Amino acid sequence: MSETSTKPYLIRAIHEWCVDNGYRPYLAVAVDDRTVVPREFVRGGEIVLNVSSDATNHLQLGNDLIEFEARFNQIARQISIPIENVTAIYAAENGQGMAFEVPKAPAVIAPSESDSPDGDQPQDSAPGAGVRQGQAVLSAVPSRGASKAADSRADTGDEPPTPSGPGRPKLTRIK
Repeated sequence: MSETSTKPYLIRAIHEWCVDNGYRPYLAVAVDDRTVVPREFVRGGEIVLNVSSDATNHLQLGNDLIEFEARFNQIARQISIPIENVTAIYAAENGQGMAFEVPKAPAVIAPSESDSPDGDQPQDSAPGAGVRQGQAVLSAVPSRGASKAADSRADTGDEPPTPSGPGRPKLTRIK
């Protein structure tokens, strides 16, 4: 009998810690053909998703899959993410969390113009976009005024906070 991975348990623990502290948990995910996400929001083979209770419906953090329903540009979408594709889970407000190495580089699926409802592609501003494959390391310098208040935006399609100066979270990949 094979041993169960600790990864889904760690993801659930960090998610619970974020919720208990009033933070918004975000997932960084390496996208491949098994990942069911809106392709128009994928950047550099990755997508970052808000998995707070305000942004998701029917969230299930299972041992093999993370599944939920979320709204992107006011359209409800079903999301399914293989656990092995999760590269990080962290609090949006302070960057604290955990990063994971993805065993193999997933096949990058580029969005097509037909994936976007209006034919325009969103700007490339997702954290981690354009970085090399390798081990993910999440680093953050805590800011003195880090807000614990949850953002009222419930639409997962909203862009996650982007690093903008000292004290802001930054997802960095190293080889």
